[in-house]
Amino acid sequence: MRNYGTGMLGRFPVRPAKEQQVLLDLVKPDSDSSRTLWSTKITNPQLRQRVSAFGTGLIRVAGLDPEESNVLLLLNDGIEFLITDLALASHSIPSFTLSSPSVLTPVLEEHPPSAIVVHAEFLPQLLELIHDSNDGVHHTIIVVGNTDLDKHLGAIRLLKWEDIERQGAQADQLTPATPKPQDVFTVSFFATPDGQLRGTSLTHENLTAGVTSTRALLPLSGAISPLDTIVSAHSLSTAFGRAVAYTAVFEGTNFATLKSSQFFTAAETTSFDLADLKSVESYPIPSPTLLFAKPSHLTSLSSAILDEARRSSFFFHTLAWRHKFAGIVDGFLTKQSLWDRLVFDDARAKIMGKGAGTVRGVIVAGAPLEAQALTPARIALSVPLVNSHIHPAVAGPVLASHPLDLQTFPTTPATSGSSAADNFAFAYQAPVGPPSINVEAKLLGVDDVAVEDGADPIGALFVRGPSVGKLLHVEQGEENIPEEDRGWVETGERARVLSNGTFKVAIQAK
Repeated sequence: MRNYGTGMLGRFPVRPAKEQQVLLDLVKPDSDSSRTLWSTKITNPQLRQRVSAFGTGLIRVAGLDPEESNVLLLLNDGIEFLITDLALASHSIPSFTLSSPSVLTPVLEEHPPSAIVVHAEFLPQLLELIHDSNDGVHHTIIVVGNTDLDKHLGAIRLLKWEDIERQGAQADQLTPATPKPQDVFTVSFFATPDGQLRGTSLTHENLTAGVTSTRALLPLSGAISPLDTIVSAHSLSTAFGRAVAYTAVFEGTNFATLKSSQFFTAAETTSFDLADLKSVESYPIPSPTLLFAKPSHLTSLSSAILDEARRSSFFFHTLAWRHKFAGIVDGFLTKQSLWDRLVFDDARAKIMGKGAGTVRGVIVAGAPLEAQALTPARIALSVPLVNSHIHPAVAGPVLASHPLDLQTFPTTPATSGSSAADNFAFAYQAPVGPPSINVEAKLLGVDDVAVEDGADPIGALFVRGPSVGKLLHVEQGEENIPEEDRGWVETGERARVLSNGTFKVAIQAK
């Protein structure tokens, strides 16, 4: 099954424009308008210059070899991550990223890197892991931030990130390699629900295709532009988080990530709540216009707005809810109605601050969203809302609803033969739409007899397309598989396809 707009015989879009063949091409050299990335105001030419300097430093100072070395990134989101990622990709040095610190130990044991780039805050934990492993490997560690440790700790060589960039800028700049779109530039490691280590190799084409599908989440009438400010809850260490970040880079928007996206820190884990959404206020960026959030962010935000509106006037809140709900049932959504001016505008302003007037779209991904949360969120925010499904093996959304689709459906009855977890997910979770514009999906293990009797197809979800990476654990020997059956990736999830072509996905609990 494909997206409605692609069709069964249409070619999948693999890049946002014909010039964007590899990762560095997303930093358009002819665009010299400044924008703020986290705390750094920078233009594209300045960003490319810093990437060139750091790439030269990695080879001349750190001693990395193009097409031979590999680098593990233990970095929290920031301009350093972006520069490091672009520099490594430009010189054909694959990077390793982790979707969670829990997979760090098995990655160090099974895939020892040539070098590690780490934030100073996480350095003590890393050194302890290396010491406990006692593997005898000589490690080169590049540290972002200040550290008072010696430059040589036995078999460990410590370098400062800033020194590598500075010395690289002072040296003769090396000409970057000319990678091909099909070349692997990163391997993203994650843990399966049963705790097994898995890795996904992503090529330049996977990422440019991910940017293309991420841009298509919004309609052309409200396309992403340099006037936007994108705020993301998804770490750059994940495939989807990278796609969102490079979409912002390609479009020239301001960009920052939430505190909860910081994996490698000594602090306690941050909850996905209203306080986390407000953590972006610590960055010197304009008020957000597009939010790439988790479902718990959405429910926390909408509940706070509705509670505030209810406190201000219970009577008017009840009337306003009734009228807004009637508009949504009729397929109409606006922030400029009489009831917004009387009730909801003030409530949004108290909870969201300046964002009440600037946020124009919310994209939810990363966990299941309950169907009963959709209507309250649409009433509270009154902006286009996209519910999407993501996977560690896919750069960009796998499935995504249309931002202007306001349909609500009755609870789906339980299906005989399905597990209790599947029935709960298919009954109470919100649909995640059809496949994105460059992904095709299929279900295996479908009960054909039940489908012929009118039931919805239910089965194991498989996907393929230009934004889908290759799982490293998959057995080799694909040359013996027919062409039409190649490239399918098992997501490890079960899905139900509704009569309107949208999916509901049951995600295995860990």
